[in-house]
Amino acid sequence: MKTIAPLAVLVAVLQGAATPQSAVDELLATDRRFAAEAARTTAIPAVTAMFADDVVVPTSVPAPGFVRGKAEAAEAMKANADNLQGRIQWAPIRGGVSADGQHGFTFGYMTLTTAEGKATPIKYVAYWVNGSAGWRVAVYKRTIADQPPSTREMLPAATPGRLVAPVTDQAAIARYKASLEAAEKAFSDEAQTVGLGPAFAKHGSTDAVNVGPRTSPTFVISAAEIGKSVGAGSEGKPSPVSWAPDEGSIVASSGDLGATFGYIRQNTPPPPGRPAAVPFITIWRRADPSQPWRYVAE
Repeated sequence: MKTIAPLAVLVAVLQGAATPQSAVDELLATDRRFAAEAARTTAIPAVTAMFADDVVVPTSVPAPGFVRGKAEAAEAMKANADNLQGRIQWAPIRGGVSADGQHGFTFGYMTLTTAEGKATPIKYVAYWVNGSAGWRVAVYKRTIADQPPSTREMLPAATPGRLVAPVTDQAAIARYKASLEAAEKAFSDEAQTVGLGPAFAKHGSTDAVNVGPRTSPTFVISAAEIGKSVGAGSEGKPSPVSWAPDEGSIVASSGDLGATFGYIRQNTPPPPGRPAAVPFITIWRRADPSQPWRYVAE
């Protein structure tokens, strides 16, 4: 995935014209612009218009896994007939950026409306890269909810203390990727002993969000609440699942924001009809490369 910032971004950082808040504002404006343009077309071209050429998207059809690239993502969306002629609208409720201004994330709420008027509430999480074409989605996830959210209030932005110039030191970036993937693996390993809920409470940031179950119309907010949600019914027991970033990761050159993607696997054979593994994405953040990674959105 490309991580070279446009020259204008680099110049703005070096001259002090860009600030963490202005970088988040630009990203949120981009997300909203794609949402506004969605009103002029159907769901599939509306969503894929914001995708990077090498976007990574978890999918459940024809089987749980990942699709890579805009063409594969569009084809996967065709499996849901509602996407073919349906219209989609959305709005972010939070954004965040890396210190180098090249990577960011947004999440929020969507509504998919069919030609017959059936409306489906959706929650989405997007990881963005600011490249030669501007901000584009590099990793994307969306899940259906049974009910629309009761509130769409904006949450505070996730911003670094300051912006720094992007770097192209591939060895440093490789070290950041390795540390990020190690954090994901350590998260899973600890869950095998302390349990799923306590692990989620420990390894998330205080402002972390989780899409939650389908029955939840809103995101679950805070690592403590996420721990309660995912650990319900398994208190005092080792995690029934394990996971790893076996499909890869992406990280900002400043080493403070990244995303992992891979599979969650049942530790014992699943019931008939249930998949043995399902795809996941996790967005991670830290104050600086000397600090531990904490998940911030998933």
